[in-house]
Amino acid sequence: MTDLDTTKQADSDEKEKGTPTVTRLEPTTELLAEIESKSQELETATPQEILSWASERFGPYFAMATAFGPEGMTMIHMLSEIAPETPIFNLETGYQFQETLDLRDQVNQRYGIEVQLITPELTVEQYEAKHGGPLYEKDPNQCCFDRKIKLLQDVSRRLHAWTSAIRRDQSSHRAQAPIVGWDKKFGLVKVSPLANSTKQDVWGMITKYDIPYNPLHDKGYSSVGCWPCTRAVLFGEDERAGRWSGTAKTECGLHSIDD
Repeated sequence: MTDLDTTKQADSDEKEKGTPTVTRLEPTTELLAEIESKSQELETATPQEILSWASERFGPYFAMATAFGPEGMTMIHMLSEIAPETPIFNLETGYQFQETLDLRDQVNQRYGIEVQLITPELTVEQYEAKHGGPLYEKDPNQCCFDRKIKLLQDVSRRLHAWTSAIRRDQSSHRAQAPIVGWDKKFGLVKVSPLANSTKQDVWGMITKYDIPYNPLHDKGYSSVGCWPCTRAVLFGEDERAGRWSGTAKTECGLHSIDD
C-alpha cells in the first residue's frame, strides 16, 4: 500500500520535515468539464468500475477515507481486488468506539491492508483541558472541525482525489452528491462510488462475501460515529437519526455539498 507520507513528486524540503506535498490540482475549466462528463457517464457504472477508473485516473494521489461503516467496509473489499495499493485512512478523533477501531485490525488480517490513523495534534485529554471540558457538549460543530475537518485538510495536501462511501439515499443532503465532483472544501476531486447504491445493496454484499462489519450495527446503531454523539436508532427512525440526536446537526462537515 502506498503511504500518504511518501507520495511522489513531493517537495524535497517539505519531505525532510515529514510533511510532503504534491502539486495541487486546480479546478480549471477543463478539469471541471472532464469530471462533470465522467460523472454523468459513470451514473450507470458499478461501484467497482467507478473505483477502477478513479484509481487509474489519479494514480498514487488517490486515497480513501473510511469510518469503517458497512459502506466503507464493502469499498475496502473492492479496493483489495481492484487497487490494493490505494492508501486508506481513518480520521481518528479519539472519540471513536473501540468496536470501530477493532475493524482496523480485521482489515489488516483479512486483506493485508493497513489503514492509516490520522490523529489530531492534541490528545482528547489535552483538547478537553484546553476547552474546559468536552467541547462536543457545547459546540459539536467546532469539535468536528478540529478533530476531523482539519485532519482531512492536512491529508488533502498530499492528494489529487479522494473517495468516500456515502450513499444518496442516506439523507436529503447526500441526495445531491455526484458520482465525481469537485470538492471545494478540500481542493480535491471527490469520488462517490456508492452514490447510487442502497442499504440493501451494501448489506447484500457484506453477506455474500462475508465482509467484516461493526458489531454495533447488530445493536441498533445504523450509523456509527464518535461515541459521545452517536446512539442506537429507534424503529421507524431515519438511519442517521442516531447522529447528534436532539440537535439540528446532521453532518460532521466532511460531506457538505454546499461548502
